[in-house]
Parts: sequence; structure tokens; C-alpha cells
Amino acid sequence: MTTSINDSAKDIIFRDARSQNKWLDKPIEDVKLSELYDLMKWGATSANGFPVRIIFAKSKEAKQKLADIAMDANQEKVLTAPVCAIIGHDNKFYEWLPKLLPAKPMMKDYFGSSEELANDTAYRNGSLQGAYFMIAARSIGLDCGPMSGFSNEKADEIFFPNSTIKSNFICSIGYGDPEGVYPRSPRPEFDEICTVL
Repeated sequence: MTTSINDSAKDIIFRDARSQNKWLDKPIEDVKLSELYDLMKWGATSANGFPVRIIFAKSKEAKQKLADIAMDANQEKVLTAPVCAIIGHDNKFYEWLPKLLPAKPMMKDYFGSSEELANDTAYRNGSLQGAYFMIAARSIGLDCGPMSGFSNEKADEIFFPNSTIKSNFICSIGYGDPEGVYPRSPRPEFDEICTVL
């Protein structure tokens, strides 16, 4: 049975969480990246397909390559973050299904029989895992700065060459500088967005 987390945890993950634009000069150790992955990996995906693939651009060289293909407004955010994660998805995720879903080995052929189905499933579930990534990062004390202002085509050429992996979005992670946070923008109310039938 699922139980509710406390209000403090909800604040950390959602209510007080902000998209970061500036970063403190504080590194992230590789063990922290492993901790992040080991938490986010438990989020559900369709048929346990797990299409997400992540590049952690941590070195100066890797971040420079990513900054070079980002829009001007995002370049500094990439370069100054301790780590900038490239969240991608493998369109041939189904090759892993015999290992990830041993109870239903036929699912490999099900997804493999339709490129459109496989690509849609990979993108949808990879995006979902990108959200898990951000929730997990905030849960372990890291701030996030998600961005889509970069060339996906060039990112795929540089970071996922000759593969079936496609980039989705990038997410800088680290320890945010409060001076770089914009005033909180409003959100729609329940009755403006939701319908209960």
C-alpha cells in the first residue's frame, strides 16, 4: 500500500522547487549521480521497457560541446552547471525486454514489429523517465534546470553517434544560486484544467 509523504517532502519535490538559471560553484561527485540513477530507475514505464539513456556531461570538454549546440540563452547555464544531463531514449528499447520483462518475452516482437509504435513508446516513456529524473534529483538535494533550447540533431550526432538513441531534453543539475531564480509564475487552478466525469 502506498502511503503519503509529508509536506516537507512535497515542498522539496514540487511546491518550493524551482527551475535554476545560475549555479553555485560546488561539484557533484560521481557517487551522487549513481544515487540519483538508483532512485529514478524505479519509476514505472510501459512493459518495463526503460527506454531512457542518459549522458552526464560533467567534464569541461563535454559541457562545451553541449553549449556549442545550445541557443545563446542556454549556453552559460550549461557551462556553469556542475553537470548537465542529456536525457535521451532508445528507439530499440525492446531489445532489452527479454531481460527487463522475462515474464512476457513476446513483448520484444510486439514492439519490434512496428517502428512507429516503438518510437512513440520510447519517446513517451523516455519523457516520463526524464520527469522521474528531476524528482529523484530534487529528492537527494540537487536542483534542476531543464532546457529544450538546443539542436537535438547535433546532440544525437555528437553524443549518440551511429545509434538508435535520440536526445529529448537537457537538464542541468547541481546546487542552484538563489539569485538566478525568477519570481514564481502562476499555475492554472483545478477547475480551469481538469474535468471529472
